[in-house]
Amino acid sequence: MLPKKWLMTGLIVASLGAGACALPASVSQMFPSGLTLPPPSAPLFPATGTPEPPPAPIASGGLAPFQDSLEQIYAQVSPSVVAIRVLQAASGGISPFFGSTPQIPSEEGLGSGFVWDQQGDLVTNNHVIEGATRITVIFADGTTASAKVVGTDPDSDLAVVRVDVAPEMLPPVSMADSSKVVVGQVTIAIGNPFGEQNTMTLGIVSALGRELPVSGREVQGASYAIPDVIQTDAPINPGNSGGVLLDDQGRVIGVTSAIVSPAGSSAGIGFAIPSDIVSKVVPSLIQTGHFQHPYLGLSGIDMTAAIAPAMGLTPDTRGALVESVTPNGPASKAGLEGSGQQVTVEGQSVAVGGDVVLAVDGKAIRSMADLIAYIAENTEVGQTVSLTVLRSGKQVQLQLILEARPSASQTASVASAAAGAAWLGIADETLNPDLAQAMNLPADLQGVLILQVESGSPAEKARLRGGNQTITIGGVPTLIGGDVIVGMDGQAIATSEDLQAQLSQEAPGQTVQFILIRAGRQRSVEVTLAAHP
Repeated sequence: MLPKKWLMTGLIVASLGAGACALPASVSQMFPSGLTLPPPSAPLFPATGTPEPPPAPIASGGLAPFQDSLEQIYAQVSPSVVAIRVLQAASGGISPFFGSTPQIPSEEGLGSGFVWDQQGDLVTNNHVIEGATRITVIFADGTTASAKVVGTDPDSDLAVVRVDVAPEMLPPVSMADSSKVVVGQVTIAIGNPFGEQNTMTLGIVSALGRELPVSGREVQGASYAIPDVIQTDAPINPGNSGGVLLDDQGRVIGVTSAIVSPAGSSAGIGFAIPSDIVSKVVPSLIQTGHFQHPYLGLSGIDMTAAIAPAMGLTPDTRGALVESVTPNGPASKAGLEGSGQQVTVEGQSVAVGGDVVLAVDGKAIRSMADLIAYIAENTEVGQTVSLTVLRSGKQVQLQLILEARPSASQTASVASAAAGAAWLGIADETLNPDLAQAMNLPADLQGVLILQVESGSPAEKARLRGGNQTITIGGVPTLIGGDVIVGMDGQAIATSEDLQAQLSQEAPGQTVQFILIRAGRQRSVEVTLAAHP
């Protein structure tokens, strides 16, 4: 369950104006107390005699070794970072709402990637290459090569593409252990912001343990997130997606993936998928084309000092409070119990009374984020984990066998996946004025915003697009930037319920025509529906 406080979006422009301020002691002490400056009209040097030469530039000192290190890191890593240009075909058609639409040229997208091995495998973000009909890789020396998709994993926003070039053009990066990363350490980002190839920026680790929502991914009420995401203030902009975040040794600690900025450019809050997750997912993508995420089959919230007394526990009790368990899921089979009653805590209704997970395999758990991160980074499908659970004030040991996370995106448009129902395969949300404004669309536009397109679905085969940027509206993180469905087979679509009603009348194998708004322009796309797998 994603925390409601996950992201705050906002752009603050600081204006530096002239004004009086006191120098700190560390600065003022650099100047002698008796120093007297000449009047403005006085010459800098006397009229006679030999002027003193200006001081020589500093060639060594405190910053010189650091600068040398940055230069060496760039020289070492830059050849491993590539630009990725993707092309997606667009189509025109006849709109029952907007009239005739001409054939629209193919659209380009830009991103970054990096060399994984000398067999030609390159890593990038899934959202960079999602729906691409053509992928071109541009190396640091300007060499270009076509690439094909090897594997994708939307749940970690990672993908692998492959190029056929000489091995000497493929220097692999070095991967670091992201579990050793600490707040305050130096970070270096290399990528292709706004298409400016192999740009290096500098910052620090601003925070750890952040979560990125998985593109509207929800199954049976449980939301998913990428755990232990690294937050950095190293400037990251559109085009950096899929690039590298490095430590001061030039090793990859994360893959730059997202920013918080309604303006679409760096506001000093960037996020990178931790290298520990990358190192787990990528080999599987290369070998099998996909990755199976271990799955608990529960949803929950943090046990806090405010909630604990409502359960008869001491305020210092910490852990992951289980709200619900998925029927016939791993948690249900292991005997975990969800909450049984609702109480009001700090003005909000909270489900209490369920099990509290205190530890996994002996490692203390203080929050749901801790539980999610441990499972994601330390376990695999089929593994048995030992849970220390607090139930009715007593500790209980439970054994849970992890299963593969379900692949279906269960949303309004696919909730009718009962036997015989047609399947589209998207996660969606009814467009509202706030969403429309965030996407530079008319505030009165009605339609259904596509949040995510499920892998292998009819929607993916028709190259429908999901969101590519997360903003916060009313305290809730929401994906924007996806296609907006405004019509289906000549009928206006204003809400998710309209779309579901229309789809419920179709049969698997039926071809339907959608009218979409994509990047502010209208187009018509045919989709052949299928039976839900």
